[in-house]
Amino acid sequence: MLDIENVHKTFHAGTAHEVRALQGLSVHIDEGSFTVVIGTNGSGKSTLLNAVAGTFFVDTGQVRIDGQDVTRWPECRRASLLGRVFQNPFSGTAPNLSIAENLALASRRGARRGLGPVISARLRRRMGEVVSQLKMGLEDRLDTPIGTLSGGQRQALTLLMATWQKPRLLLLDEHTAALDPKSAEQVVALSEQVISRDHLTTLMVTHSMQQAARLGDRLVMMHQGKVLLNLGGAQKKRVRPEELLARFEEVRRSDLLDESAAEMLARCYV
Repeated sequence: MLDIENVHKTFHAGTAHEVRALQGLSVHIDEGSFTVVIGTNGSGKSTLLNAVAGTFFVDTGQVRIDGQDVTRWPECRRASLLGRVFQNPFSGTAPNLSIAENLALASRRGARRGLGPVISARLRRRMGEVVSQLKMGLEDRLDTPIGTLSGGQRQALTLLMATWQKPRLLLLDEHTAALDPKSAEQVVALSEQVISRDHLTTLMVTHSMQQAARLGDRLVMMHQGKVLLNLGGAQKKRVRPEELLARFEEVRRSDLLDESAAEMLARCYV
């Protein structure tokens, strides 16, 4: 369903600020899979999601979604295949528009614009039914500006907007990282419910080892723009948070040793 083959992406190439964000990355995700991506800071997790979303073009390699080569598709064209929820609860929505108006925009994504009413009575009824499933009492506040809501409420609505049209691929970019623990758990539970109900192929980036161990059917650990670990099936089911933390510590120690060795070599040639 999602195929990423030998993808490279370097930012600020040839300068003192050069960053090799993706280095020959290859990942395959099956239809209906819920894949969780983890990694240390700077490992390339969010860069991976941006490469899939078309935020930038990769330098080399290929990206295919649902059998279509989208490597050179701009972000606006890929939007017809994707739904995305960002880390910041205030991204992905229009804060000055009401809940109903934001949901209406989501319902018209990729559709032709006309001169009819933006929110028909039928659509408003559906909005009320869908929003009531959040159990946040927001079905009675559809005319409330979405920017006045709490982070957890807004993120829950953003997830509804991203999945309103059942996208071919759902991208979750650390979508609970900015929330308090209670709100984060609510949004995680909602994510599981929607993904399972609509059988959505999902790629989720998280910094939470608890989420990484508990959620999804495949786990990918990234490091220095490459895949370090790729677990599915029984291996994914057996993985525990403490095992992932131990692997993180191994990676950090390895990085520190590499940095020390580089410094020693640099001093030898001064």
